[in-house]
Amino acid sequence: MGAILSSLFGTGEAYAAEGPAEGSSESRVLTFHSANRWQLHYNSLKDSNQLLVVDFAASWCGPCKVIEPAVKAIANKFPSVEFAKIDVDELPDVAREFEVQAMPTFIFIKQGKVVDKVVGAKKDELEKKIANYTSS
Repeated sequence: MGAILSSLFGTGEAYAAEGPAEGSSESRVLTFHSANRWQLHYNSLKDSNQLLVVDFAASWCGPCKVIEPAVKAIANKFPSVEFAKIDVDELPDVAREFEVQAMPTFIFIKQGKVVDKVVGAKKDELEKKIANYTSS
């Protein structure tokens, strides 16, 4: 199936959930490596009232690595929320589109519009804001 998608939409993975974290269940965070595939996914959620949380990170970013297990745990705690991860070095145009200037930055999107964000590895603030958006 992946080969079929690749032939239709280009090379690379469409969006693959990251592998399971050590000692935990499989991650619900979708990782995007292609701007086209990100755009397809983003467009598919534009008319949805579902909260999308996008984690903008970088492989060299220490705070991004530190908060990653917490993000996976939060994703499992809030199954009604869609989680995505984008490496700013792989998809700089997407990061620019969302005006990301520091990592990690978590962008909250509902119905195709940015409704909030958290800048920095602030687990408690991230979780609190997600809880607020899922209860409203």
